[in-house]
Amino acid sequence: MISFSSLDIIVILLFFLVLLTIGFVTSRKTKNDSEDYLLSNRKMGLFLFVLVSVSTWYGGIIGVGEFTYRYGLVSWFTQGFPYYLFAFLFAIFFAKKIREASLFTIPDKLGEVYGKQVSLTSAVIVFILVSPAPYLLMTANLISMVFDTSILISLIISFVLSGSYLIKGGFRSNIYADAFQFFVMFAGFIIILIVSFLSFGGFDFIKQNLPETHLSITGGTSPAFIIVWFLIALWTFADPGFHQRAYAAKSGNIARNGILISIIFFALFDFLTTSTGLYAKAVLPELSEPMMAYPLFAEKVLGSGLKGIFYAAMFATIISTLNSFLFLSATTIGRDFIFRVKRNSKEENIKSYTIIGIIISGIISIIIAYLIPSVVEIWYTIGSLFIPGIILPVISAYYPRLRISSKLIIAEIVFTVSISMMWFNFRKSLSGVLSEIEPMIIGLFVAVLIHTFGLLRKSVSLNKR
Repeated sequence: MISFSSLDIIVILLFFLVLLTIGFVTSRKTKNDSEDYLLSNRKMGLFLFVLVSVSTWYGGIIGVGEFTYRYGLVSWFTQGFPYYLFAFLFAIFFAKKIREASLFTIPDKLGEVYGKQVSLTSAVIVFILVSPAPYLLMTANLISMVFDTSILISLIISFVLSGSYLIKGGFRSNIYADAFQFFVMFAGFIIILIVSFLSFGGFDFIKQNLPETHLSITGGTSPAFIIVWFLIALWTFADPGFHQRAYAAKSGNIARNGILISIIFFALFDFLTTSTGLYAKAVLPELSEPMMAYPLFAEKVLGSGLKGIFYAAMFATIISTLNSFLFLSATTIGRDFIFRVKRNSKEENIKSYTIIGIIISGIISIIIAYLIPSVVEIWYTIGSLFIPGIILPVISAYYPRLRISSKLIIAEIVFTVSISMMWFNFRKSLSGVLSEIEPMIIGLFVAVLIHTFGLLRKSVSLNKR
């Protein structure tokens, strides 16, 4: 049973108040033109770039606690390390190119290279991938836990907390709200780790009270399990948030260096969250609901007020990702759908279209989160089915040698997603090794196959000239 003192509630409400104040105050400087509303006039400096990149990277904090509690260090090895690797490659090979393109979205780039049909097709995939529904659900679950509200009311409150200031302030409000939340999330996890160390001791305590597999980076899991998680991390290359921040940076150097510096903070925050999860397992070894590892551990070790700060940190970690995904989703609706499809659309209308997108995305996400009350299920379904269809088209858009024909790119996106869906639905009826093959592996295989065929076809065509 989790209880909250009046001081805890005051701390959490104060966090919400400061968050909304920052969001609305910074919105005053936002102009109506698309560059300012969507990308804060492309003037994001290195400091803010790092704060926003780090804060938006950790929306699934409850899942991190559950994963670490269940499996130990393998959580870091699958949810942390591969993302450092691919973020590093993104910084070196893509960040400058994206900034130099001076566009707005991934579909913008694909449209520039492959045409309008590819742009619209990719926009559907991007819209699904940046669904704020999982983060809306996690925020709502925490609100329901703290304030004892129904899940539907909590979902609506979550949308208001994350989306209200975006309507007026756009990306600028998003930036400053996330920068504030960066400090809150680090403060909360630093506090609980210090208290844990002082209360129970250091590594010796953890080693003596954990299963041996929890301190192994593979956790006794199969190579296939680890490979799949490494493949999922390929999503970094087609992450609309990474692209958005690179477009918004003052320069290509800031985009590149900002990501490289962010990796250091990714590792630091992973150390804090993983260590907290290991302490939770050591102190509370028999939890029936591992998803509650962080909240129940906080209940065990933190006193009045400090627990409020820790909950504010969990809220900050989730909401910083929620508002970013909500704005990305809205941008996809406003710029990549309405602006491209509607006749006689003008750049000055994009802000209005994006506001419509915020409302539409919020409503859709509330419905999804209400009907599918499982964050893991939403993540797994979205990631497995849609990530493979977008990775190679995005990479090829920035490297001309890897480009294939527009028709084949559309075929690659459509067939990859379709076959992934078919495998997702039918593999349960299979037996043996086939039933263990993840939809993402099938999707990536199909994507590579089609793309390779396109490259060979292009090579033959060039040789004939």
